[in-house]
Amino acid sequence: MSTNTGFSRRGFLGAAAAAVGYVTIKPADAYASVAESLRYVQPLQGNGDEYDSLAKISFNENPWGPPESVLKAMHHAFKYANRYGYPDGGVVPALAKHHGVPTNNIMLGSGSGEILDVCCTGLLRGGKKIVGSIPSFSVLYEKGRSIQSDTIAIPLLSDYRQDIPTMIKATNDNKADVGLVYLCNPNNPTGRCVSKQEVQQLLDSIPRDIPVLIDEAYHHFVEDPTYATSVPYVLEGRSVIIARTFSKIAGLAGMRLGYAVAPNALLNRMRPWATGTINASVLWGGITALNDVEAMARIKKETLRLREKAVADLKALGYASIPSDGNFFMVHIKRPIQQVQPEFRKHGVLVGRPFPPMNEHMRVSVGTVEEMARFQAAFKQIFAV
Repeated sequence: MSTNTGFSRRGFLGAAAAAVGYVTIKPADAYASVAESLRYVQPLQGNGDEYDSLAKISFNENPWGPPESVLKAMHHAFKYANRYGYPDGGVVPALAKHHGVPTNNIMLGSGSGEILDVCCTGLLRGGKKIVGSIPSFSVLYEKGRSIQSDTIAIPLLSDYRQDIPTMIKATNDNKADVGLVYLCNPNNPTGRCVSKQEVQQLLDSIPRDIPVLIDEAYHHFVEDPTYATSVPYVLEGRSVIIARTFSKIAGLAGMRLGYAVAPNALLNRMRPWATGTINASVLWGGITALNDVEAMARIKKETLRLREKAVADLKALGYASIPSDGNFFMVHIKRPIQQVQPEFRKHGVLVGRPFPPMNEHMRVSVGTVEEMARFQAAFKQIFAV
């Protein structure tokens, strides 16, 4: 990987590990740098006045919130707020129909974060390991660490794509010990996709009984013609788990609704660890969001427009960004993100935390027109020094 990123592939792996292209990270020392970076995510206490005043472009959220149709459905469901056995609006059959799978291939979760959590708990028992890219969505690796699971970490390629051949090699070299292969597609934090050909290459080149978790949280924003959802592999009976969420394009991050699409046999290994704590309101909101394709299309169009404008404006200032297929992007700021994140906060702007080892890249979520203008103004002031 190029040295101007502050990340050396050989430096991350070490000379011996570089020969095979990956390294096993033990729970005792795993992700100390990630844990350190999380201290920059400061919870805001109080009545929300300060929070409401900030430009929030740090967590890959939908800045416009749920569309009106979804809000109306959620308001309708409040009449069930005092009930346990309430109607759920038929969300599981609707999701099954949407994806063309049987209902027993769907499992709901409190956000896709819970899906990742129960994948670890259900599939990594007995000291099994995770194979996955670094950096990627670190919540999965943190969960693995908490249950004493090693991670076989695969650095990104020089163009920030995930290294599928090395992922295949790492899995096959350790096949007796691998409990889960993780593929975030598009990847968070880089926004880069894994092509449908590479996904097939991965699945066809590793033992068929090793589960592959494919996180499609940002699926709805992708325009890359080489990309495709991996849901059809579930219909083939492959050991594939697709994680989806209503937190992003549907604007329901604070309400928590996600789901898995997977063969029933795999879901049965995961179901005992699911909490089942999904509120009535978000179930009705989720099914409405699924059906309001017009609203989702509007959100996608505006998100991509503002993303491309921000990237172009930063390029004009001399700062290049990684091509992204998400509702966010990473810009190379040429200095450690730890130095500038507090400066953005002083300007009332929340930007993404550090993502080691890419410590000179800043992840920027797409905000509203006003939020992106505040970000650009703050960027010019901070980097003028």
